[in-house]
Amino acid sequence: PTEPPSPQEHGLDFQRLLGASAYKERFRQDMIRWGEEKRRTDPGFFCQAAVEGALQPVWVVSDTRRLSDVQWFRDAYGDVVQTVRVVATEETRKMRNWVFVTGVDDAESECGLDQGVAFDWVITNDGDKVALSKQLEMLVQSLQRSL
Repeated sequence: PTEPPSPQEHGLDFQRLLGASAYKERFRQDMIRWGEEKRRTDPGFFCQAAVEGALQPVWVVSDTRRLSDVQWFRDAYGDVVQTVRVVATEETRKMRNWVFVTGVDDAESECGLDQGVAFDWVITNDGDKVALSKQLEMLVQSLQRSL
């Protein structure tokens, strides 16, 4: 088996890994495997990396993937943590060129938060910009009130 890549450790183009490209898909399963190895060693590895050096009063930590991630933030920061889930219908996702890949899209890295988390906010992003803006405005107002 090939060694799982990390951008820093394996010279990958980090910006190209952020998008929905063939480049990313070529390394996706290896990246998942590498991430699982890191989590087995230290479940908080990626959470700690996300907050390292952060000094702002409000942080947006996007793309947490597992219950252990959510639990880490709740344990570390308590009641100030607000969880937000962004949802879109499968039809909308397909219109955005998403294609289900067995072994990837049904892995914990993609659906680990589909159950077991009572999200504070659920934002629907199905292409209605007005509805999305209203939802985000409500979230921002709530965060501003809690500062």
